[in-house]
Amino acid sequence: MLRRKAALAALAVACAAGCAQMTQAPDQAALRELAPTGKLRFGVVWATEPSTFFVRKEANGQPSGVSVDLARELARRLGVPVKFTLEPNSGLVTDALANGSIDAAFMPMDDERRKRVDFGPSYFVGRNTYLVRAGSGIDTMAQVDQPHVRVVGISGTTTIRSAQRVLKTAKIAPATSVDDALEMLRAGKADAFALTHDTLRTLAERVPGSRILEGDFNRVYLGLGVQKNRPAALAYVTRFMQDAKASGLVRRAFDDSGFKTAEVAP
Repeated sequence: MLRRKAALAALAVACAAGCAQMTQAPDQAALRELAPTGKLRFGVVWATEPSTFFVRKEANGQPSGVSVDLARELARRLGVPVKFTLEPNSGLVTDALANGSIDAAFMPMDDERRKRVDFGPSYFVGRNTYLVRAGSGIDTMAQVDQPHVRVVGISGTTTIRSAQRVLKTAKIAPATSVDDALEMLRAGKADAFALTHDTLRTLAERVPGSRILEGDFNRVYLGLGVQKNRPAALAYVTRFMQDAKASGLVRRAFDDSGFKTAEVAP
């Protein structure tokens, strides 16, 4: 935790030095729309192994990770405290944002979500692929789409919607969380787990003999979402994300969480 606090302090110092265009106080309309309760209620998705998107749940129940660091910096610039809501999948975070239970969240962007929330720029582009269990007989992307193949994806997510769109004959089943999906692979109840390359790299060792397929079946853009019909909030988070990428804030957040090879979205 001391290392995490030091990293957060470094992020704040770096931003103070390099983000002049965002140092002014937010206008009152943006503040009302982004923090109507006086705090920034921010949704994050946790998993046992963190990624550029998934956060870790610490022993004290608080989250840590890339999206947490960025959310804390957003709250700092707004001049309000941040309160995190942790969910096991992005579908539940989308529901919370759409119904007004939270004010903002990072999540994969797709057409289905854009009907319910508005997005600023993306900060990372992930590539969807599959983790296949040992003995599945699957070596290529094309071999996944067969009638006897069982694919698991996280319920309500961009990834499972993309898999449903591209797979014509394979059977697709939802899981509530990453842990549930991995257990289905280990128990032989699924043959392949659809997720992004960067996340699966940290998970593969939890399924002995499994392998990640080369290539991808979809690109996933991770962005900062806000409630619909909040133009001032959308304008503010758009400027924030543009500045966070240009100033190196996102790069430092990746590096401090150990994702030094992850590329910031252009």
